[in-house]
Amino acid sequence: MHAFRRHPRLGYLAAIVAGILTTLSAAPFMLWWLAPVAAGLLYAGLSDSTPRQAAWRGWCYGLGLFGTGVSWVYVSIHDYGYTGVPLAIALTALFVAAMALFFAVTLGLYRRLCGPRLDVITFAGAWVLGEALRTWLFTGFPWLLLGSGQVDSPLASWAPLGGVYLLSLVTALSGALGVQLLRRRWWCALPLAGLWLIPLALPTHWTQPAGDPVRVALLQGNLSQHIKWTQQGQRTAIDTYLRQTRQLDGAPLDLVIWPEAALPMFEDRAAPIIERAQASLADETQLLTGILQRDAQGLFYNSVVGRNGVEGEYRKHHLVPFGEYLPLESLLRGAIAFFDLPMPAMTPGADEQSPMVAAGTRIGNAICYEIIYADLVADQARQSEVILTLSNDSWFGDSLGPQQHLQMARLRALENGRYVVRATSNGVTAIIDPRGHITKRLPQFETATLIGEFTPMEGLTPFTRTGSWPVWLLGLGMVLAGVRGRRS
Repeated sequence: MHAFRRHPRLGYLAAIVAGILTTLSAAPFMLWWLAPVAAGLLYAGLSDSTPRQAAWRGWCYGLGLFGTGVSWVYVSIHDYGYTGVPLAIALTALFVAAMALFFAVTLGLYRRLCGPRLDVITFAGAWVLGEALRTWLFTGFPWLLLGSGQVDSPLASWAPLGGVYLLSLVTALSGALGVQLLRRRWWCALPLAGLWLIPLALPTHWTQPAGDPVRVALLQGNLSQHIKWTQQGQRTAIDTYLRQTRQLDGAPLDLVIWPEAALPMFEDRAAPIIERAQASLADETQLLTGILQRDAQGLFYNSVVGRNGVEGEYRKHHLVPFGEYLPLESLLRGAIAFFDLPMPAMTPGADEQSPMVAAGTRIGNAICYEIIYADLVADQARQSEVILTLSNDSWFGDSLGPQQHLQMARLRALENGRYVVRATSNGVTAIIDPRGHITKRLPQFETATLIGEFTPMEGLTPFTRTGSWPVWLLGLGMVLAGVRGRRS
């Protein structure tokens, strides 16, 4: 590792490689074992780095991670934002470079504040605090967290205890301990073994069924995003979802679910169409759909509503910047086509919203992007028996995005011990069980209907009860131990 001190550029190259390995640890590659390798590769040599060099290594890691892992940003800007190739590349590069600054700040401060004593635990603690910062600062972007790719690994059983951030902490700690073990620090073998063996003794079920299985049909219309908000797109959406719903006539179903903004129009105009769809179903079958709403004050919402006795509605709380609202709108709107939203800017729903009730089941909601926020979903899970996530992943195109999005939904199911029912516009539509396993799914880019079932679940995992705060505080304590060790 002294080579990094003599040749800092080797450290920067290793950091870029570590970022690429982290992308490979997540969906669709699923090479989960590469995540601790990536963390170890980044950790190695940090003790020989100056704070400035550590910050550069962090930034290079972010370039490798986001440069390979969020290719869908380019797809959204170029393919659906009608932006030319040079400008789309420039905007994507700017986004990647800006997001990489989170790792630069994390590792720069880690190296400046923490000494070599306890550097194994301070590295893992700093990593978790950096991810917490990335989750909430500037509306947050908790995409490709280090622990996200561990849903299929032996570490997965940590998730119901502390969520994705505990998985990140354990993964980063494993990487650092592994490096020390390669340096013949044999004491590292015991804690490293504990991190990987303790999950074998943890409960596999934290929750239990709260009722009979619910039969559900998830409709995937596979409508073109290019024409969705045109008159032709509206007619196509109406014809598609009415036809798919009518084809369910006579099927023994409790719920029929359409995806996010299935009909590209406001609820007041869509209401007669939804009623026609409901009328074609059996009397006991209820219909849920994503829809845009507008109120008397002229505010607009991205919502989930129901028919045939469904109680309540849900309005999306955590909106997507540049997708559902435009920051600095007076300056940016009209500058380039990408900034011209195809629909009015949305208003966030209330912080506290009661679960919807359909098919006798309390339903917590997370619309599209919201499913990547572990604590937001845990808030919904505390009051509900199933999590419903409606999404329009057409913006991702044929990129890594939909598979990564699905993997994060799987982790939310595991964290909370709840089924996650996922209805999307063009994939990946799926039903996920409380252990994060996909029980049924549809192929992408097909007009199709998934018929399956989920079981309402009751009881709370430790993570659902507390959220991420205990792990964040643990990370802070680990960093403070390193700061104190530097001063002593």
